[in-house]
Amino acid sequence: MKVPYLDLPAQIRALRPELDAAIARTLDQCSFCLGPDVAAFERDFAQFCGTAHAVGFNSGTSALHVALLLLDLKPGDEVITTPFTFVATSWAISYVGAKPVYVDIDDATCNLDPAQVERAITPRTKVIMPVHLYGQSCDLAPLAALAQKHGLHLVEDAAQAHGATYRGKPVGTFGVTAGFSFYPGKNLGACGEAGALIMADATLAERARSLREHGSRVRYHHDEVGYNYRMEGMQGAVLGVKLRHLAAWTAARRRIARRYTELLRGTPLKLQAELPGSEGAWHLYVVRHPRRDELRSHLEKQGIGTGLHYPVPLHLQKCYAGLGHKAGDFPVAEAAARDCLSLPIYPELADAQVEQVARQIRDFFKL
Repeated sequence: MKVPYLDLPAQIRALRPELDAAIARTLDQCSFCLGPDVAAFERDFAQFCGTAHAVGFNSGTSALHVALLLLDLKPGDEVITTPFTFVATSWAISYVGAKPVYVDIDDATCNLDPAQVERAITPRTKVIMPVHLYGQSCDLAPLAALAQKHGLHLVEDAAQAHGATYRGKPVGTFGVTAGFSFYPGKNLGACGEAGALIMADATLAERARSLREHGSRVRYHHDEVGYNYRMEGMQGAVLGVKLRHLAAWTAARRRIARRYTELLRGTPLKLQAELPGSEGAWHLYVVRHPRRDELRSHLEKQGIGTGLHYPVPLHLQKCYAGLGHKAGDFPVAEAAARDCLSLPIYPELADAQVEQVARQIRDFFKL
């Protein structure tokens, strides 16, 4: 039995009538850049996240860039973040001329370790930017307390965490703003690139809308240097359709994750922990083992797709060599990068497929 790592065609097939109708409406309206479909999605996504405002962008990377522009960061400012995530988190910091300051991760959750953050704070620190990696919430309470204690902003990178909660509250609502990605493979994915910021502050939301549209609140009047970061109307239409299914999809992901955990209990794999009182969105189901590459090869020979998120931590990437880091600086992140393996997880994954993946893993370890 083949088990693809991701089966987007299955999702599209199930939604095709709804998507066709939504896209046809966009075509009829010729609302290709922003427009009513984007505005409707922004309203509905803000409601889904439990906040007042959502602002759509052409990508999650653009959304994070604008998040830091809203805080008026300047060259020489510092942003504390994780070295173990997709590079877009650090791109946003670099785009505003600030410096990414990395702090190692917690071994159980693979998220930013709050116990190590305070030691990294300097007079130049302006922002703490945790990532809810793999769709699992960071431990936000101590991070929020540190931000308040030191007069810093908390900005959440929730690119993978649509629908995740921390202590009963949606992630993305603990800081001044939060960025989401709607890359096609995300839990809520566009048919192309898209992203969003959410926030409670109306003034920040208004400025975010201006920055995404060439720094303009009134057409041809430009208040500040802006960007062409507008969400396409068609992506707003697609996301509006998919958002109606997201709660059910998240429930399915949680069920699949629980089943994996049951079936893989007793194997030598390290399984990602979920914080007590939190519910993950389970964008990815990631296991860890020193024989990761051998296990991946074994699974691929059995027709089972896998992924690597992320095999090279950011402090060891060539693009950030100028920060002066070396191997050994963040040992937990480096170990996770060597050992991580993402298993198939998506709402359409059948129970028999989950069992096949687990069976082949147990066969690999001769259990």
